[in-house]
Amino acid sequence: MTRLKTHPESHLVSRIGWMRAAVLGANDGIVSTASLIVGVAAAATATNDVLIAGVAGLVAGAMSMAAGEYVSVSSQSDTEQSDIDRERRELSENIGFEQDELANIYVERGLDPELARQVAIQLMKKDALGAHARDELGISENTTARPVQAAVTSAATFAVGAAMPLMMVVVAPTALLVPIVSVASLVFLALLGAVGAKAGGANVVRATTRVTFWGALAMALTAGIGTLVGKVI
Repeated sequence: MTRLKTHPESHLVSRIGWMRAAVLGANDGIVSTASLIVGVAAAATATNDVLIAGVAGLVAGAMSMAAGEYVSVSSQSDTEQSDIDRERRELSENIGFEQDELANIYVERGLDPELARQVAIQLMKKDALGAHARDELGISENTTARPVQAAVTSAATFAVGAAMPLMMVVVAPTALLVPIVSVASLVFLALLGAVGAKAGGANVVRATTRVTFWGALAMALTAGIGTLVGKVI
């Protein structure tokens, strides 16, 4: 038995599909709900009204994320399937040309022409469509679009993220609602950035700083608008 069989590797790229949707959903849940709460609270609204607005934002946001992700990723999936169907048709009509095309791709990547042709022929004997989908179209098992997975993941993580600032509304005194929700939400965002970076093998400090900065900017803008509207009304 070779070392490759006894020492399988697990690559982080396999997490791209669900991790992108999860980080996007949780981040949007925290930022949008916290911003909504801060904006409404800054307009001098009663705590119960702030809580109702936050719950409505959670439900609406989760459904919006699910629908948006499903439609968006379905469009990507349709495009991928269209390209695969076209490639299947071309393989049935002119397999010799497709071998040349695949061999040329390998030549451009650094293989000698003769070796590139041998590789193309052997790969196409095993799975011609898979070889062209992967090396010509750039479609692989790890990166292929999964609409349902993206929709469910985004909705669930949005709801979890939105629940965090909502909990602060329940426990925070009315007079300190805005600062407590703001600070707690920034802490939640920092933790999310760190966890997402760790799961994806990225730089933790850079990811944490990035997500915290944009979250703080969003809450500052909505708080300012809420204060302005409260004074006008």
